Amino acid sequence: MDPRLQRRVQRYGWDKASLAYEQFWRRQLAPAQERVRALADVAPGSHVLDVACGTGLVTFPAARAAGAAGLVVGVDLSQEMVNLAAERARTLGLAQVRFERMDAEALTFDAASFDVALCALGLMYVPEPQKAIAELHRVLRPGGRAVVAVWGARTRCGWAEIFPIIDRRVASEVCPMFFQLGTGDMLRNVFEAAGFTEVRVERIAATIEYASADDAVGAAFAGGPVALAYSRFEAQVRNEVHAEYLDSLAPYRDAGGAGYEVPGEFVIARGIRA
Repeated sequence: MDPRLQRRVQRYGWDKASLAYEQFWRRQLAPAQERVRALADVAPGSHVLDVACGTGLVTFPAARAAGAAGLVVGVDLSQEMVNLAAERARTLGLAQVRFERMDAEALTFDAASFDVALCALGLMYVPEPQKAIAELHRVLRPGGRAVVAVWGARTRCGWAEIFPIIDRRVASEVCPMFFQLGTGDMLRNVFEAAGFTEVRVERIAATIEYASADDAVGAAFAGGPVALAYSRFEAQVRNEVHAEYLDSLAPYRDAGGAGYEVPGEFVIARGIRA
């Protein structure tokens, strides 16, 4: 897929998903995001960049850790995500944080601008992730650290059928290499190729819990990366993909039978700019 086209698909897809994103994913992504924040170890006065920031689930805690003397910048390809996060920053009165729409592969910041660079579960959607990691390295000061989280291997993510289910209806190619970075040593290799040292990689097994079929469907189709393709489906096609997706989750029905406990995996890497 043409990288320019893929970026457009991602931008407008996440615009569509922006209002539903936190409702369906805030709790599900918390283990990975909390570990990213712990490894980042943001100190008061730090300058922090959060790439693919979404609605600010990682950005705002980083801003609180950096304090009034710090600076935290969240960037995202989706203008709607940026708008929501900026409005929340105004509501919270956090003057040390700002948000901008920006491409992760072409950051507009000067070299050596930040102490910490973060990207929590956004790198899988980038057409050329090695460029995005190289950009994190470029904008960090010597001794600065980058922390990145991605989803793990496809075989460890029970919800993975969502992509072929959509692609059987429309050639969206929304995330053609989604699971690549979480497979084997790929994330470590990309970090080291970008010049990071002291690279540390962790895998976290997770259970993605949905209280009901409606929650599972909402997370998959309304609040995630296939939202753009899904928004164009007629009612009959939506019903078909709902049923097919829930069939794929059938092995993970919880003990009560109403909800789902779906296995997942996060891979988190931390590296230092020498």
